[in-house]
Amino acid sequence: MSLIRVRDLALTIGPARPVDGIDFEIGAGETFALLGESGCGKSMTALAMMRLLPEGARITRGAVVLEDADLLDLTEAQMRERRGGAMAMIFQEPATSLNPVLTIGRQIAETLALHRGLRGAAARRRGEELLRTVGIPDPARRYDEYPFQLSGGMKQRAMIAMVLAGEPRLLIADEPTTALDVTIQAQVLGVLTELQRQRGMAMLLITHDLSVVARMADRVGVMYAGQLVEVANRADFFARPRHPYSRKLFAALPDASRRRGRLTMIPGRVPPADARIAGCRFADRCDRVLPQCREQAPPWREAENGQRVRCHLPLEDAAPAAGPDLGREEAAPLPEPAAVAAPLLEVRDLQVHFPIRRGLLQRVVGQVRAVDGVSLDLWPGRTLALVGESGCGKTTAGKALLQLIKPTAGSVRLAGTELTRLKPGALRPLRGAMQMVFQDPFASLNPRIRVGGVIAEGMEALHVPGDHRALTERLLGQVGLGPEMAQRYPHEFSGGQRQRIAIARALAVNPRLLICDEPTSALDVSVQAQILNLLQDLQESLGLAYLFITHNIAVVDYLAHEVAVMYLGRVVERGSVDEILRQPFHPYTKALIAAVPRIDGALGEVLTVAGDPPSPAAPPPGCHFHPRCPRAMDVCRREYPGESRLSPTRVVRCHLYPDG
Repeated sequence: MSLIRVRDLALTIGPARPVDGIDFEIGAGETFALLGESGCGKSMTALAMMRLLPEGARITRGAVVLEDADLLDLTEAQMRERRGGAMAMIFQEPATSLNPVLTIGRQIAETLALHRGLRGAAARRRGEELLRTVGIPDPARRYDEYPFQLSGGMKQRAMIAMVLAGEPRLLIADEPTTALDVTIQAQVLGVLTELQRQRGMAMLLITHDLSVVARMADRVGVMYAGQLVEVANRADFFARPRHPYSRKLFAALPDASRRRGRLTMIPGRVPPADARIAGCRFADRCDRVLPQCREQAPPWREAENGQRVRCHLPLEDAAPAAGPDLGREEAAPLPEPAAVAAPLLEVRDLQVHFPIRRGLLQRVVGQVRAVDGVSLDLWPGRTLALVGESGCGKTTAGKALLQLIKPTAGSVRLAGTELTRLKPGALRPLRGAMQMVFQDPFASLNPRIRVGGVIAEGMEALHVPGDHRALTERLLGQVGLGPEMAQRYPHEFSGGQRQRIAIARALAVNPRLLICDEPTSALDVSVQAQILNLLQDLQESLGLAYLFITHNIAVVDYLAHEVAVMYLGRVVERGSVDEILRQPFHPYTKALIAAVPRIDGALGEVLTVAGDPPSPAAPPPGCHFHPRCPRAMDVCRREYPGESRLSPTRVVRCHLYPDG
């Protein structure tokens, strides 16, 4: 029996219709995943169900029936009783959902008082129990801490504890793991799965991550431009996606089987919510469009096992002969760097320590060892992926390589030139050889300067010869944008286009090294495919070297030649991409890779790393990973392991491999 039924739900914001006729239902103990690109209306659907729509939004038709009550007919006071009690929502960004001036315990206690009538010592006992349930260590201490004192993973788990305080029967989780590392993601998904099993909660899971859907969902709904276009159970969806849009989402995913090949891109973008479309909303982006697709809205068509698809194509034509693996080729072997070629970038024992100052006189009382002895080599035309959890020092290392942060110690040589000893004036001419592409392109582009000016700015600063206007148009063409785009401002572009502009700006000064800091982490899979194809094309045509900072293992498998794994400021394992991802040795590397959900829909065992990374201001003695390591020995607690070379390309720091 269905716990909640959504029928013909539609809403408007002015002339826009972000949700336009949604139907689905969720049974007790069931997870229904709502999948689709940004702008498809997933989050607005959830907010409409919670009656938390932004100002100006209005529900125009439909019903949301929770058990026997239509939520759209309730007064605000009646709805407030159900929010947090009968139904609750976990938001994408816990830092903005938690009150920064109230302790975690106080915020949980508010829910307990409102929906369970618990106060005082009883509320505290229950609050600590909830924090323990979601896997937060030392719950008595964390209960009295403020949100800023918790890591990202702990904030999300605290948010889950707060939601569970009301013992909801329906949980809406809006991108609950998007900003989390794979290890923390595995912990959060594990907590949700176990709590759902124990309590029989229904869950609406909103995501654009197919691997999360593969692990968590019982049924899947694919949403596009305000409407559902496919509904199926998980097994059928992953074995035989039927809608052309669903199939393109799978084809855009990077992995080893497509390594160094072209990823399928979905042309164009999701139509704006105020567009008036007579036919199929996906017609302008579909490569199998029929004449009637542009004239008539497609009806729902029924397939086996309750799978439904909204498409004019016959069912036998709408589905591939096999599942998401259709059309894949075997991974091409990666070429090794030429034996005679010297590395473009040589890093030896790089250290970046930040002083901790306290007291009236701001005396130094300690050091944050953000980067603590990193050594790397990177050859021209190669990609080195730097992976690890947030806070392990990846971004700090990248900035120190460019001398944007002054290293405390160590050597950084670019094409044989030692960078750490150069004064700013001597370093400036070398800036053109090394550039950085940041995670958030909108934050890194000046919103008051047209795109042409943004790209030309670096050429003017470093006195690049030639006609800058013509060079700007050529660069825009290189990244797949037209010359007319030079006259627009950054806010007029999509996320993928802004990242292309950021790459064009970096290329403007003819670099040999690009440091890419999570350049695709905030992008949908279709936009991610555009950027990865572009980066690969530029590497092949210009011979660029990439240091690719990421926590997305699938992107690493697709793009990288070598991998270095960082933990708490140090590289614990490095080697070729096949060595690291196919046969990891270090326990942390094993846990990192095992934590990645599988896209094939199989529910294999997912290993999790206990706890959160320690603070770099107070690293544990011995091996920094030993408090979280399932194979820790006495020597691990006393001594930091030295390097063991296991092959010409493989190095690991672990006491389990002392002799190599």
